[in-house]
Amino acid sequence: MIGEVSTNKFLSVFYSVGSKPLEMWDQHVCNGRVYRMTDEEIQSYVLEILGQNISTTYITCPNAKKKSLAVKMPILVIVLKNLNKYFSFEVQILDDQNLKRRFHASTCQTTTVVKPFACMMPMKLDEGWNQVQFDLADFTRRAYGTTYIETVKLSIHANCRLRRVYFCDRIYSEDELPRDYKLYLPLHPISSSSSRIHHHHQLKAISDGKTSSNR
Repeated sequence: MIGEVSTNKFLSVFYSVGSKPLEMWDQHVCNGRVYRMTDEEIQSYVLEILGQNISTTYITCPNAKKKSLAVKMPILVIVLKNLNKYFSFEVQILDDQNLKRRFHASTCQTTTVVKPFACMMPMKLDEGWNQVQFDLADFTRRAYGTTYIETVKLSIHANCRLRRVYFCDRIYSEDELPRDYKLYLPLHPISSSSSRIHHHHQLKAISDGKTSSNR
């Protein structure tokens, strides 16, 4: 069980620069690879997840030793690089009806489909580095009319380069983020400071009028 102190505003579950970035994660690889490398754009370590099929190459947290993340913070943030290939991630949550629901976001999904225990949503990424913000409490309410309690499991699938994955108590502006949670480009010789990457994406698929129900 991975719980957070109630006074904390941020809880990181993955950071590519750490000595053991996948300590809390399991790897599942079929016709692909998961490995740490140096990204040429940010000149720092990242985890690259590549696979011919996005459903068969992924990392999942918590690992088999733990049953649940038990993270109550409602905002999930994923800092990743778009590799111009299909990419997806999935979050399993527990709601106030004691039911586990899955939210699956994918760049190859074209419409939102809500089923009793799973919600599939389209996702669009910009070129290069992106910060994907996912309001789990809002999505749970919109999709199922229930209240988000906690996150049980999280899976990040091919294809992407992963920098950090964290939860927080609300959506923060770039200026409000702790320094370690910001993604900086390297210093340019004629510049006096690093430049931050600003591609933020807040998933809003359920409220865009494209929701279909298949219950």
